[in-house]
Amino acid sequence: MTISHSRSEFVALRGLNYHVRHWGDESAPMLFMMHGWMDVSASFQFVVDNLQEKWHVIAADWRGFGLTETPPTDSYWFPDYLGDLDALLHHFSPDLPVNLLGHSMGANVVLLYAGVRPERVRKLINLEGFGLPTTHPKQAPKRYLKWLDELREQPVMRSYASAAEVAARLQKTNPRLSDERAQFLSQHWAKENTQGQWEILGDPAHKLTSPLLFQVEEILACWSKIVAPVLWVEADDTDIWRWMGPKAEARVEIDRRIAVIPNVRTEMMMDAGHMLHHDQPELLAQLIEAFLAEE
Repeated sequence: MTISHSRSEFVALRGLNYHVRHWGDESAPMLFMMHGWMDVSASFQFVVDNLQEKWHVIAADWRGFGLTETPPTDSYWFPDYLGDLDALLHHFSPDLPVNLLGHSMGANVVLLYAGVRPERVRKLINLEGFGLPTTHPKQAPKRYLKWLDELREQPVMRSYASAAEVAARLQKTNPRLSDERAQFLSQHWAKENTQGQWEILGDPAHKLTSPLLFQVEEILACWSKIVAPVLWVEADDTDIWRWMGPKAEARVEIDRRIAVIPNVRTEMMMDAGHMLHHDQPELLAQLIEAFLAEE
């Protein structure tokens, strides 16, 4: 496995010390990549390794993940990710629209952003970003109650005895992950503490249920304002059905959501799960570059 060298930078964004990872020549065209929930910027390493053109790839660790500072809060709000992305893009590309890619949670953020600030996005790549299950107002009382109850408990992350155990944990979630790739990711997904235990680089507060219901029609109203061409990439062996509901019904809802985006093309990646950038990085890199090269 050939590893492209990355370099780290810390940038002050919205009162937090944000960790930003760079690959490639800074004079090359910029391509921003935003990771998903309980992930880190280094997660895109394998895709970057397979890019054929010259790019300046910029990937940040979201607040409370990776090496980015954890805010003094017991809850995380989705609009904060949106605000962080806006600040990040303004810092690195204040004038020119950007090529923007997101995976899972990160894809949901970039889709929303592209509809709210359509002039700031040149092209958009969505990897497995479907939104959340549709909710109904009658769910609100129990959702608020669940959040209040969870606030009384201190969420924790499991620690591991070694980096090898971390790698094994990653492979348990994603059996397609090779030993070599799992070993690489384990060094960035977790860090050894002073007691010799490996701790996940994610604030446990991310595990708390949001008290706010997912307002799908509000989100789709934003998606409908996207001007940039969108490449929507799904994995054939995705596990999103676990939280989106019965597969047939969820498929209908997902297709309804896709149809709202004015200029979108969909691709189905075979032999890949939700972490498709780990499973098929070579094919994904080809799709990305072909899409970005189109007039």
